[in-house]
Amino acid sequence: MDKLRNSNTDLLFKAVLTLKNADECYAFFEDICTIKEIQSIAQRLVVAKMLTEKKVYSEIVAETGASTATISRVNRSLYYGNDGYEMVFSRMEKK
Repeated sequence: MDKLRNSNTDLLFKAVLTLKNADECYAFFEDICTIKEIQSIAQRLVVAKMLTEKKVYSEIVAETGASTATISRVNRSLYYGNDGYEMVFSRMEKK
């Protein structure tokens, strides 16, 4: 996390934390990201969810169109990352 932490990312994350609903997220992210960037991030989240549901790579590729390289990267994050996916999925389940 220390490689990522700086005043620029602090500003970004503080901005994201001010968003109150999905419509505000759409407005902000459409302004700050390209459509492709948003779609790529969303795809990674779906891949992570499918991996936590024990789906196999071929099933994930077929359903999401993600490359096996993307699936592998997300899988590494699930096992060796900072538990960010787990934290978010857990909180989403509680709502």
